[in-house]
Amino acid sequence: MLSKQFVPVSKNEFIVGTILLLVTAFSVAGMRWATLYNGQAISSDKPAHLYLDKRTTLDELSSILVDSSYVESEEELRWAANLLGWRNFQAGHYLIDEPYEYEEFLSKLARGIQDPVSVTILPGRTKGDIVTKVANQLQFDSLTFHQTLKDSIFIAKHELDQKDVVGRLFPNTYSVYWTISPESFFKRILNEFDKAVIESEQEQMEELNRSVDEIITLASIIEWEARNREEKRTISGLYWNRLNRGMRLQADPTVNFAVGERRRLLYEDYQVDHPYNTYLYRGLPPGPITNPDLVSIRSALYPEDHDYLYMVATPKGEHAFSKTFEEHKQKSAKWRKWLQEQYRIKRNNEQKQNGN
Repeated sequence: MLSKQFVPVSKNEFIVGTILLLVTAFSVAGMRWATLYNGQAISSDKPAHLYLDKRTTLDELSSILVDSSYVESEEELRWAANLLGWRNFQAGHYLIDEPYEYEEFLSKLARGIQDPVSVTILPGRTKGDIVTKVANQLQFDSLTFHQTLKDSIFIAKHELDQKDVVGRLFPNTYSVYWTISPESFFKRILNEFDKAVIESEQEQMEELNRSVDEIITLASIIEWEARNREEKRTISGLYWNRLNRGMRLQADPTVNFAVGERRRLLYEDYQVDHPYNTYLYRGLPPGPITNPDLVSIRSALYPEDHDYLYMVATPKGEHAFSKTFEEHKQKSAKWRKWLQEQYRIKRNNEQKQNGN
């Protein structure tokens, strides 16, 4: 029977071995530390937007990041996430506009620390158009937002009537989280409206002895009517002159709203029996016809002081204003003659093209 012989290790050999073992251990630890806190671990060649529409697992996130080339090694990503203890990630919008290390990026997603998105509401739009465009920029869909704005109980809590909603969709760019609820987003819009209009202009509304709903309704007509913002206060003064004299407003945009189309109006359109048709009904219509911007709202609040009672659109998209009906008829005839000439030229050109 052979016995194992013990080979004695010198003190120097023991020290050298220990040092090598420690160096190896520190090297491995250093490599892992460098990997874990690599400032280029997650990156994109250009600013990228990552959207997680639900609570996401590590497996799902790994696939998304690898498929989008935001990380080079799925194995390394999984190792880092498991070591850090991050295995589930919150829904939201996350911007990759600079390189991230694993700890910074994964903890951000796991804690749901979102990057806000910018949602722009343009003026002079229909409620349906606004609902669609907003929903395209946020997590909720257009049907959900539409139902929120039709919810009579929810709307009543904000002291609004259904007919007033479109006028409160205040044109602005809103910085919000992508996962915001439709209710919270509408509240945000109302807060901006209140600050810009009700809080800032309360004194002027009292001076005019008009409610905020009346001001927004008139502003919405100005918004639809005026292509040139420089004309808005002039148009406002004209409308106020007619209202104060008990005349029908006779605003074409209200007829467009009544027939449900933005187009050149026909004679029969003016006969449509609709509460918003200001050619048939005196005073302001029951509510706003679109969402006016702040310039239109302030134009309604601070009308230009003049004696104009009539206006007609010109070929340039501006308006010719008149103080008397006779003057108005002359200007209207001038523009009708110009329009007829344009139609004649168009027909001749079409006939020439067809002849060729």
